[in-house]
Amino acid sequence: MTPIRSNSILPARRADIELPTADGLTLVGELARPQERDPVGTVICLHPLPTHGGMMDSHVFRKAAWRLPALAGLAVLRFNTRGTSSLRGTSGGAFEEGVGERFDVAAAIEYAKSEGLPGIWLVGWSFGTELALKYGLDPAVVGAILLSPPLYRATDADLSAWASSGKPLAAIVPEFDDYLRPDEARTRFTVVPQAEVIAVPQGKHLLVGAVETVLDEIVRRVAPAAFPLPREWDGPMETGDASAYADRTVAAFAPLKPPRT
Repeated sequence: MTPIRSNSILPARRADIELPTADGLTLVGELARPQERDPVGTVICLHPLPTHGGMMDSHVFRKAAWRLPALAGLAVLRFNTRGTSSLRGTSGGAFEEGVGERFDVAAAIEYAKSEGLPGIWLVGWSFGTELALKYGLDPAVVGAILLSPPLYRATDADLSAWASSGKPLAAIVPEFDDYLRPDEARTRFTVVPQAEVIAVPQGKHLLVGAVETVLDEIVRRVAPAAFPLPREWDGPMETGDASAYADRTVAAFAPLKPPRT
């Protein structure tokens, strides 16, 4: 048995994909599926703010794609929203402040549906949580998991729509987040009776050092039979190179608004 480390890449069927949007753009992404079986569920990753370094390879989503197909039998769909770049390439268009991005969310959901992927959940992180809340109530979507939600663009009307849908909603909130902390999150999410708020002790907005906790919480909802995830792997393993993004890890979380004092 070999310990699973931050740069461990476990076996999966990985394919570069392109997502056509209803307004004529082409988005680039990747779909990772279990290597030798059909997926038991699907996560669509909605990344942090692209104007500050967020992308499909932001570290939690990179690690989800590297681990969850093998460990939990999940399909992981990552993509760059309009105008966003990563090693995979650059999606068409330009950043539209979370407005035109509604077409990007729809394109990812439609692609998952066209591939026959089961049990579709949205997993948004920071800016991506706003996209999930505002545009994620597609009939094909089972529910959403929000990582470090700022509730900056999303409104009470968006939360009320989730409440009316009855779809599960989970917010994973770092104890020392700069934008929304657990007690305030519990108050804001009272609008959604079915919402869960999960505090990450000692956690911060970047979720550095909390990836195992986050992935466990995702799997607990999307593939509960695989919870908790193992920390070791008995099989082939590759090693990824994360150095290309060393200068973007912190930049991805530059302030959306003045942090707490």
